[in-house]
Amino acid sequence: MEFQTIIEPFRIHAVQAISFPTEQEREEALRRAGYNLFGLHGDEVTIDLLTDSGTGTMSSRQWAGMMDGDETYAGSRSFYRFQDAVTKITGFAEVLPTHQGRAAERILFSEMVNEGDVVPNNTHFDTTRANIEYQGAEARDLVVAVGLEPGTLDPFKGNMDVDALETVINDVGVERVPLVMVTVTNNSGGGQPVSMANLRAVRAVCDRYDIPFFLDACRFAENAYFIKIREDGYADRTPTEIAQEMFSLVDGATFSAKKDGLANIGGFLAMNNADVALRCRNLLILTEGFPTYGGLAGYDLEAIATGLEEVLDEDYLRYRIRSTQYLADKAHTAGVPIVRPAGGHAVYIDAAAMLSHIPALQYPAQALGVELYRTGGVRGVEIGSVMFGSFDADGTEIPAAMELVRLAIPRRTYTQSHIDYVAEVIIDVARRAESIRGYHIVEQAPQLRHFTARFEPLSS
Repeated sequence: MEFQTIIEPFRIHAVQAISFPTEQEREEALRRAGYNLFGLHGDEVTIDLLTDSGTGTMSSRQWAGMMDGDETYAGSRSFYRFQDAVTKITGFAEVLPTHQGRAAERILFSEMVNEGDVVPNNTHFDTTRANIEYQGAEARDLVVAVGLEPGTLDPFKGNMDVDALETVINDVGVERVPLVMVTVTNNSGGGQPVSMANLRAVRAVCDRYDIPFFLDACRFAENAYFIKIREDGYADRTPTEIAQEMFSLVDGATFSAKKDGLANIGGFLAMNNADVALRCRNLLILTEGFPTYGGLAGYDLEAIATGLEEVLDEDYLRYRIRSTQYLADKAHTAGVPIVRPAGGHAVYIDAAAMLSHIPALQYPAQALGVELYRTGGVRGVEIGSVMFGSFDADGTEIPAAMELVRLAIPRRTYTQSHIDYVAEVIIDVARRAESIRGYHIVEQAPQLRHFTARFEPLSS
């Protein structure tokens, strides 16, 4: 008999207290932070779903490995264990450790992307887009149409529109497309997976035009498990075998180990092109550190090496995907509009649908995120026009394609009762949706404004 109850495939070995700020304390914290949830202190939050990046719980094996970390400056034993773990999964010959994923992006784009270039992706996440734009290039999103329809069910809403990719290459000229990227899973579009068939189709286009193909592989293991349970021909394959096939279709990858590395810090840039890797390694030395530590301690490299083994465990991945779906099912059953089907690492509330009375440029997703915190101390993040809005040539603001609030679930951190509480908060806020008002920005940075912007609520 197959039981329906989700159980965590681990025992809790240590605990950390969480805070229960009062309603008045939460309101004071919001005012101090300028109604930006990034500005809250950690001890002002009860359930923190701001991000799944570096916020998960490491295993006893990871902690034990950290005690054996080799802190040798050059040629650390821990680096070679890390390198072997990366190579076993990806097959890449060149592995450069970095302190996190955005450092890998910065190094890659500094060496491969020039002013006026266009970099296609299914959907760029915030730092990927910013690092491309910092080079004077354009980050072009080419997700399939269904990927912009939050409530539409489709197994692979993260797929790239392959016809659109070929059109872009022909329209801008192949010489202006230095590489093609695909993000797995598609974080900006609801944590939706990319099929193996789609990766093969993108590979074929890149081969026709001789363009390098890279993965933003932060959540490669979750994507591999989605392929296993949703794509024909993969049910009997292990997550490791599927991940290896995914990486075999690309020329390189950027990776944040703070996601599917199950670590609190770290990342890598990996590829097969030795010439590009040499240039990237020189920049790594300049900005991150010697190539056998790349801005990380030996104990960090040990934690990542072990995490890369544990993340592909099928029992873990089954629990991970099912536990996220559990929160999505509770929200959907209560009539809360969400991105469906559930993604692997987060539940995304469709703020445009829930708060249809708030115009996009009054930032409905920001308003909803604030209200979730105000009501129950639950911190999510806006993925809408604050994060992904743009400006045309005359300075007019253009809203994002979707207005979402992401509730990212840290790995191996919260129990089912925590998630039940989050569901109660979501449902309570949804019942009062018509009373929620929008916000306007009173202070913002020129790039990545969502991290530090300050807001004020609108009276009506």
